[in-house]
Amino acid sequence: MFKVWIVFAALGGALWASAATAVGQEEAPAVPSGLHVTLIEQFVEPQPDGSLWARFRFVAPELSPSLGFDRVEQDFPYLCSAFALPRLAASGNTVQQVVISISQAALDFGATDPDVTQYFEAFRVENDLCIWEGF
Repeated sequence: MFKVWIVFAALGGALWASAATAVGQEEAPAVPSGLHVTLIEQFVEPQPDGSLWARFRFVAPELSPSLGFDRVEQDFPYLCSAFALPRLAASGNTVQQVVISISQAALDFGATDPDVTQYFEAFRVENDLCIWEGF
């Protein structure tokens, strides 16, 4: 399952082609929880207000409801600052928000499955820092 997302970033006139990788193809750095996370997709998404959001979607097969959010809570700011921001800087993209998701299994973007645990966190990007936005 290989998807390519190409989004024209109207703000700044940049074009960022981001290829989603097959599950297991691109590992993220070690995260504070100790779970094994793999990047499955990244893309920039224009919002109705004209802002740009970057989405970074990860899979952690060991994730389950029994682990609880508190086990992975620190993984989100870490993935934002240590993984997402450097990639965005290298691509020349300027976004207002980064959304990190960690899922137990790979699902299509926007899909839900009651048997698959998923967690999401959003961060405002300000002065090259990830600032938790809390949904």
